[in-house]
Amino acid sequence: MVELLTEALALGMWPLAILTGFLAYFFIVKRDKSAAFKTLIGILATGMLFMAIANYKINFFGESRLLPVSLAMITALAFMMGIYFSSIGALFKIGGFMFLVAAALSGYGNWLPQVEGGFPPPEVKLQFDAMTKEQLADEGEKIIFGGIGQSKVQGAIGKGQCPLCHGFNEGFLSERAPNLFGIPDRSKQRIDDPRYHKGKPAERDSVQKEAFPGAGTGESGQEYISESHACPSCFVVAGFGVKGTNDKESPMPAIHKPPISLSLGELAAVDTWMYAREGRDAPTYEEIIKAYEKFIPEADRPKQQEDKPAAGAGSLLADGTEPVDQIFAKAQCVVCHTIPGIPGATGTQGPKLVEGTNAPNRIKDPAYKGAAKSTPEYIMESVVSPSTYVVKGFPDNLMPKVFGQKLSAGAMKKIVDYLSQVKEGKEPPKIS
Repeated sequence: MVELLTEALALGMWPLAILTGFLAYFFIVKRDKSAAFKTLIGILATGMLFMAIANYKINFFGESRLLPVSLAMITALAFMMGIYFSSIGALFKIGGFMFLVAAALSGYGNWLPQVEGGFPPPEVKLQFDAMTKEQLADEGEKIIFGGIGQSKVQGAIGKGQCPLCHGFNEGFLSERAPNLFGIPDRSKQRIDDPRYHKGKPAERDSVQKEAFPGAGTGESGQEYISESHACPSCFVVAGFGVKGTNDKESPMPAIHKPPISLSLGELAAVDTWMYAREGRDAPTYEEIIKAYEKFIPEADRPKQQEDKPAAGAGSLLADGTEPVDQIFAKAQCVVCHTIPGIPGATGTQGPKLVEGTNAPNRIKDPAYKGAAKSTPEYIMESVVSPSTYVVKGFPDNLMPKVFGQKLSAGAMKKIVDYLSQVKEGKEPPKIS
C-alpha cells in the first residue's frame, strides 16, 4: 500500500499541485464555495486516477490479480465527476459504464486459473544408447506405465500398453497374459521347457515356428524375452493361448509392429526396467539390442516415433480423431474380440461383438443388473464397467476397467456408433 501511494504521488505531483492552487484561489480569493468544492472533487478524482495508474503499473508484470481494481477506481471517479460537472455529465457516465464493463470482464478473466504463456519447450531427442542403466530403466517404466513411479498406480498405462494384459506385481492374478514379475529368472527356465524346442524351431507345434525364416530360437534368457516380444506365437505359455487353439497361438500382438510400434531402443528400456525393478543386473544396452536384432529383421525395425518420450500416464490410448478400426487396435480390443468389419479383430478371449444383436437380448436377461435401456447405453456400460454384466462362458475381470479414462469421449462415441450397427448375419458398417 505504501508503495502504491508513493508511486501515485510521484505520478500526480504536478497535476495535484496545480489543482491545489486552484482550490486555494477559489476558496480564499474568490470565496466561491461551489467552484472550490468542484476543485476539491477534481483533486480527489485526480488522486484516484493516479492511484489506478500506479496500481496497474506495479502489478502488470507481477503475480497479483488486482489489475481490475484500476478499472474499478477509474469507473468510480468517472461517475463522481459526472455528478458534479453536469454540463458534461453524460460523457463521464458513458465512459464510466465502459470502464465498469471492462472491470467486470477483467475480474472474471483474472478469477480463472492462469496458464503461463510462452513458447513450448524444445523437444528432447532420447538417446537410448547413451543412457545409463538407471536412466534406461526409468524410460522403460514410462513406456510401460506412462511415468516414473506409475508402476504402483492402478490402471496406469503407457505407450507400450502392457498392463492391459500383463500383471507386474508379485502374487497378482493375471488372467489375460502371464504375470511378468520374476521374468528375469523365469525366462531362463522357459528356454528349457520341452515345448519351447530350444534350437529346433521346426519341431514346435505353434502356429508360428520362427520370428522369420532362419531366426532360430532363443539361447539365453534375454533372447527368450526378445523373441516373446517379436514373435508371441512362437511359444505360448500354457493356459494363455487363444481360446480353442490349445496354446498354439498367442493373443498378444508383436509390439514392434503397429499400433504399438516400439523401437529397439524403447524395447531395450522396457527390458532393462524389468531387470532393475527386481534388483537384477540387466544385460547391457548393446546385448539387448543384439538379441532383438536376432528376431526382428532390419526392414521391420520401427524408428523411434518423432524422437518423443513415451506418453504420460494420464494420456489417452485414442483421442477420437482416428478411424474406428484404429481405435479398436490402439485399445487392443482386436486381441480379445472378434469384431465384424474390423481387420485383424479375430480374438476369442472375449465374446464376439455383434452388439446390434446382442445388446437388446442381454438387457432383457434376468441376470442383467445394469442401468442401460438401449443398445448404445449397454455398449457404453460394457466398455466403462465390464463387470456390470459378464457374458456367460467368459470369466469376470478379464477385460480391463480403465477404458473410461483411456478413451476420449470422441473415441467412445465412434466405438458405440459402430458396434450398435453390427448385427449377426448382416453386412458390417463402413469404417469411418
